[in-house]
Amino acid sequence: MARTNDDDMLMDDDLAAAFLSDDPAATDAPASAPAEEIPEDDVPEEGWDEPEDFPGQLAVDVYETTDKLVVKARTAGISKNELDVTISDNILTISGVLSGGEDEQTTRWHIQECYWGEFSRTIALPVQVREDDGSVKAELKDGVLTITFEKVEIATPTRIQID
Repeated sequence: MARTNDDDMLMDDDLAAAFLSDDPAATDAPASAPAEEIPEDDVPEEGWDEPEDFPGQLAVDVYETTDKLVVKARTAGISKNELDVTISDNILTISGVLSGGEDEQTTRWHIQECYWGEFSRTIALPVQVREDDGSVKAELKDGVLTITFEKVEIATPTRIQID
Protein backbone atom coordinates (compact mmCIF):
# COMPACT_ATOMS: atom_id res chain seq x y z
CA MET A 1 0.00 0.00 0.00
CA ALA A 2 1.34 3.46 -0.83
CA ARG A 3 2.15 6.11 1.72
CA THR A 4 -0.07 9.12 2.17
CA ASN A 5 1.14 12.69 1.81
CA ASP A 6 2.41 12.48 5.37
CA ASP A 7 5.59 10.41 4.93
CA ASP A 8 5.81 9.73 8.68
CA MET A 9 2.54 7.78 8.67
CA LEU A 10 2.76 4.03 8.08
CA MET A 11 -0.07 2.45 6.16
CA ASP A 12 -1.37 -1.09 6.73
CA ASP A 13 1.23 -2.97 4.66
CA ASP A 14 4.09 -0.81 5.94
CA LEU A 15 2.95 -1.24 9.52
CA ALA A 16 2.66 -5.01 9.17
CA ALA A 17 6.10 -5.17 7.54
CA ALA A 18 7.57 -3.09 10.36
CA PHE A 19 6.33 -5.48 13.00
CA LEU A 20 7.12 -8.66 11.09
CA SER A 21 10.56 -7.63 9.87
CA ASP A 22 13.85 -7.87 11.75
CA ASP A 23 15.15 -4.98 9.63
CA PRO A 24 15.31 -1.77 11.73
CA ALA A 25 15.00 0.29 8.54
CA ALA A 26 11.52 -1.14 7.96
CA THR A 27 10.07 1.32 10.47
CA ASP A 28 11.97 4.31 9.06
CA ALA A 29 13.50 4.64 12.55
CA PRO A 30 17.21 5.31 12.86
CA ALA A 31 19.17 2.08 13.26
CA SER A 32 20.88 3.50 16.34
CA ALA A 33 17.64 4.30 18.19
CA PRO A 34 17.88 2.55 21.55
CA ALA A 35 15.05 0.27 22.59
CA GLU A 36 13.13 1.60 25.56
CA GLU A 37 13.79 -0.55 28.57
CA ILE A 38 11.17 -1.28 31.18
CA PRO A 39 12.48 -0.77 34.72
CA GLU A 40 12.65 -4.08 36.52
CA ASP A 41 10.28 -2.79 39.23
CA ASP A 42 7.57 -2.28 36.57
CA VAL A 43 7.77 -5.82 35.19
CA PRO A 44 4.90 -7.91 36.57
CA GLU A 45 5.79 -11.07 38.42
CA GLU A 46 4.89 -14.48 37.02
CA GLY A 47 1.16 -15.16 37.50
CA TRP A 48 0.33 -11.46 38.08
CA ASP A 49 -3.40 -10.72 37.88
CA GLU A 50 -5.54 -7.57 38.00
CA PRO A 51 -6.64 -6.53 41.49
CA GLU A 52 -9.66 -8.45 42.69
CA ASP A 53 -11.66 -5.30 43.49
CA PHE A 54 -11.45 -3.84 39.96
CA PRO A 55 -14.71 -4.70 38.19
CA GLY A 56 -14.77 -5.29 34.45
CA GLN A 57 -16.31 -2.78 32.08
CA LEU A 58 -19.53 -3.35 30.18
CA ALA A 59 -19.64 -2.17 26.55
CA VAL A 60 -22.73 -0.12 25.71
CA ASP A 61 -24.39 1.63 22.78
CA VAL A 62 -26.34 4.83 23.54
CA TYR A 63 -28.54 6.51 20.95
CA GLU A 64 -31.67 8.59 20.75
CA THR A 65 -34.79 8.79 18.66
CA THR A 66 -37.12 11.80 18.50
CA ASP A 67 -38.69 11.03 21.89
CA LYS A 68 -36.57 8.26 23.48
CA LEU A 69 -33.04 7.61 24.69
CA VAL A 70 -31.93 3.99 24.29
CA VAL A 71 -29.05 2.20 26.03
CA LYS A 72 -28.07 -1.27 24.81
CA ALA A 73 -25.52 -3.56 26.42
CA ARG A 74 -24.37 -7.06 25.49
CA THR A 75 -25.00 -9.18 28.54
CA ALA A 76 -24.81 -12.69 27.12
CA GLY A 77 -24.75 -15.36 29.79
CA ILE A 78 -26.30 -13.15 32.48
CA SER A 79 -29.81 -13.66 33.80
CA LYS A 80 -31.94 -10.69 34.80
CA ASN A 81 -31.55 -11.78 38.45
CA GLU A 82 -27.77 -11.20 38.15
CA LEU A 83 -28.18 -7.61 36.89
CA ASP A 84 -28.63 -4.42 38.90
CA VAL A 85 -29.77 -1.34 36.96
CA THR A 86 -30.22 2.02 38.71
CA ILE A 87 -30.69 5.63 37.67
CA SER A 88 -30.31 8.76 39.77
CA ASP A 89 -29.81 12.36 38.65
CA ASN A 90 -29.46 11.26 34.99
CA ILE A 91 -26.64 8.83 35.91
CA LEU A 92 -27.27 5.23 34.80
CA THR A 93 -25.43 2.35 36.49
CA ILE A 94 -25.52 -1.23 35.22
CA SER A 95 -23.71 -3.82 37.32
CA GLY A 96 -23.73 -7.54 37.96
CA VAL A 97 -21.73 -10.73 38.11
CA LEU A 98 -20.88 -12.98 35.20
CA SER A 99 -20.28 -16.40 36.68
CA GLY A 100 -19.34 -19.70 35.12
CA GLY A 101 -15.81 -19.17 33.86
CA GLU A 102 -14.00 -21.05 36.57
CA ASP A 103 -13.73 -24.80 36.68
CA GLU A 104 -12.17 -26.22 39.83
CA GLN A 105 -10.55 -29.04 37.85
CA THR A 106 -8.64 -26.68 35.52
CA THR A 107 -4.91 -27.37 35.70
CA ARG A 108 -3.70 -25.03 32.93
CA TRP A 109 -5.27 -22.28 30.82
CA HIS A 110 -4.28 -22.19 27.15
CA ILE A 111 -6.40 -19.19 26.16
CA GLN A 112 -8.53 -17.07 28.49
CA GLU A 113 -10.21 -14.19 26.71
CA CYS A 114 -13.63 -14.17 28.33
CA TYR A 115 -14.21 -11.97 31.36
CA TRP A 116 -15.76 -13.66 34.38
CA GLY A 117 -16.66 -11.87 37.57
CA GLU A 118 -18.07 -8.52 38.62
CA PHE A 119 -18.70 -5.81 36.07
CA SER A 120 -20.03 -2.30 36.32
CA ARG A 121 -20.70 0.60 34.00
CA THR A 122 -21.81 4.09 34.99
CA ILE A 123 -22.94 6.48 32.28
CA ALA A 124 -23.89 10.15 32.48
CA LEU A 125 -26.81 10.19 30.06
CA PRO A 126 -26.37 12.79 27.28
CA VAL A 127 -29.94 14.15 27.50
CA GLN A 128 -32.41 14.63 30.33
CA VAL A 129 -34.72 11.64 30.79
CA ARG A 130 -37.71 10.83 32.97
CA GLU A 131 -36.57 8.56 35.78
CA ASP A 132 -39.89 7.37 37.24
CA ASP A 133 -40.72 3.68 36.97
CA GLY A 134 -43.55 4.11 34.48
CA SER A 135 -41.43 5.85 31.86
CA VAL A 136 -38.39 3.54 31.88
CA LYS A 137 -38.50 0.17 30.11
CA ALA A 138 -35.81 -2.49 30.52
CA GLU A 139 -35.75 -5.74 28.55
CA LEU A 140 -33.24 -8.59 28.50
CA LYS A 141 -33.59 -10.60 25.31
CA ASP A 142 -31.10 -12.83 23.48
CA GLY A 143 -28.20 -11.59 25.60
CA VAL A 144 -28.88 -7.89 24.99
CA LEU A 145 -30.09 -5.57 27.75
CA THR A 146 -32.13 -2.70 26.26
CA ILE A 147 -33.14 0.21 28.48
CA THR A 148 -35.46 2.81 26.95
CA PHE A 149 -36.05 6.20 28.58
CA GLU A 150 -38.55 8.91 27.69
CA LYS A 151 -36.71 12.16 27.01
CA VAL A 152 -37.69 15.22 29.03
CA GLU A 153 -38.96 18.10 26.95
CA ILE A 154 -36.72 21.04 27.73
CA ALA A 155 -38.52 24.32 27.30
CA THR A 156 -36.99 26.64 24.77
CA PRO A 157 -35.64 29.81 26.30
CA THR A 158 -37.91 32.82 26.28
CA ARG A 159 -36.34 35.92 24.82
CA ILE A 160 -36.50 38.92 27.14
CA GLN A 161 -36.72 42.35 25.60
CA ILE A 162 -34.19 44.81 26.99
CA ASP A 163 -35.54 48.39 27.39
